[in-house]
Parts: sequence; structure tokens; C-alpha cells
Amino acid sequence: MIQSTCGSWLKASLKGWVWCGLCFWLAMVHAQDYPNKTVRFITASTGSPQDVVGRIFGQKVAENWGQGVYIESKPGAGALISMQTAAKSAPDGYTVLISSAALTVTPYLYRNIGLDVEKDLIPLGLLATTPNILVTSPSTGFKSIKDVVEKAKSGAKIQYGSPGFGTTPQLSAEYLFKVLASQPVVHVPYKGIPPVVAAALSGEVEIASISLPPAVQLIKSGKLIGLAVTSGKRNSALPDVPTIAETGFPGFEDDSWVGAWVPAGTPAVVAKRLKDELEKAAQSNEVKQLLRNVGFEASPLFGEPFSHMVKKELNKWEKVVKETDTKVE
Repeated sequence: MIQSTCGSWLKASLKGWVWCGLCFWLAMVHAQDYPNKTVRFITASTGSPQDVVGRIFGQKVAENWGQGVYIESKPGAGALISMQTAAKSAPDGYTVLISSAALTVTPYLYRNIGLDVEKDLIPLGLLATTPNILVTSPSTGFKSIKDVVEKAKSGAKIQYGSPGFGTTPQLSAEYLFKVLASQPVVHVPYKGIPPVVAAALSGEVEIASISLPPAVQLIKSGKLIGLAVTSGKRNSALPDVPTIAETGFPGFEDDSWVGAWVPAGTPAVVAKRLKDELEKAAQSNEVKQLLRNVGFEASPLFGEPFSHMVKKELNKWEKVVKETDTKVE
């Protein structure tokens, strides 16, 4: 009886080891053969920071691989649609989510987002950073954030637009006006960056809070005025635009950032191959210059350090959402 039991146990153990060995071998074969078809980079709306950075990295990775990379935009719900699409995709290395700080804000905005960002997605690395920026049309007469706050104190109704409810540009502006300046400024949400920029240019809203890259050329051409950036230091693309702290409202910094993830379940060897390729691209002088040209800074941070950063961002935005009472039911 003992011999029979031991024999059964031994057979089961051998089967388990054989199965594990087979899975490992298949993963290694898959990694060696990877990629053998086009890789999809999923981003939010066209022209968003994720989209701009995704295209720059996609081009470089495709060039290094000799294999196609295409960008698929999935706009909607403050980048939530892109996150859901990626999380539900096959974990085979052929879908990469290029997302932003929105990934760390969204869990606190909605009652149920349909995924767990810490369990359903594997973080690969930080690709680039850029501040958000508050801009206005020259026709408003505003030259600084203090001008806006003083006008609000006088009882004037001032509206600011953002790319959408719950986006980091909206939360940054909300925190500035509601918490730091203690002034009621009305939020007008738009569906993405192009319409809110158009609203600022036309005077439909007095202020627009957006990511910096779309504003660079408009400010340089004099069509918009940069009031303040949300980062801790000035941006090299717009060195004359002060930080929020420099305008007299210290206490909050927000670098908008873009990173990369793959669906949970992606083989570790494949995820590492992707991480290594993205890191290689991030360190190239060509990519650094392309990012700098549109207001981003290359900020390579990969593996565990990036995972820790994402956790810190989750904690930060949970606090901001609570203090600004921003919630989507």
C-alpha cells in the first residue's frame, strides 16, 4: 500500500515537473521568436501625451526590431477605455498599454473601473515626463495666476477648461484654485485636448489647463499665454513660464508622466524583452531630442523603481481626489 502511494506520488510529481519544464521551454521559444508580427501600442485620444510619446517610442522600437508597431487610440473616460482594452487583451506581448498618471487617478474617481490596475497590468517603465500648464488667450488680459485669483476674488465668474473630468490637468487646476487659492473657479470639461485648446483660443473659457506639449508652439507664436507650469522647476521648452510655486502658491507639484504596461499573465521573458527595448529607446539621443522638441523630458525608470513610483502616485492622487471632492458616480 505504501509502495503504491509513493509510486502514485512520484508519478504525479514527475508529471508536474515535466509540465513546468514544458511551459518554461515554450516560454523561452516564444521569447526567442518574439516579435514575429506587428505589436500594438494602445493609447488614449490622438494628440494626448500618451499618444505623442507612444508614437515616438513606437517608431524607435520598430526600427530596432525590424518589426512593425502601430498605435491604436482608445479615447474616452479619462483614458479608462484604453486601460480596459489593454487589460482584457491577450497576454502575449503583442499589446502594450502606453498610459499616464490617469492610470493612478482613475481608480479613485469611479465606483467601479472594471479592472485592478495593480493586478491586471504589469508595469514596464516610465518613458517621459512633462508638466501640465495653465494657459489663457491674450484677449483676457491675464498675465499671471495672481491676476486670475484677484479677478475671482472680485466676484467675477471665471471658467477654466480641461481635457476631461478627472484628468490630471483638471485635478491640478482644481487643487490650485480650490485648495491653495481658496477661490471658486468653474470647471468646464471637454472631450480631449483639441477642443479645450480651441475653447481657450476663442475665449469660450478664460483659462485652459492642459498638458504642456500641445501648448508649446501656441505660446511661442503668441496665440496663448502660459500662466504657470505644475512642475517643481521650469520647463526647458518654455523657460519664461513660471512654476505654480513661483506665482505665490507653493504646496503642490505635478509632473504629468507617460509609462508602459502589459496585460497580467504576459510571460516574464517577453515582458523583460519589451522592457529592455523600451529602455534602450529611452536612452537614445534621437528619442531624447524628439521628446524635448515637444516639451517632454526623457525620464527612464524601469522595473521595480517604476512600480514603486506608480504606488506613490496612487497614494498622491487618492489624497487629491478626496481633498478636491472630485468623484464620478
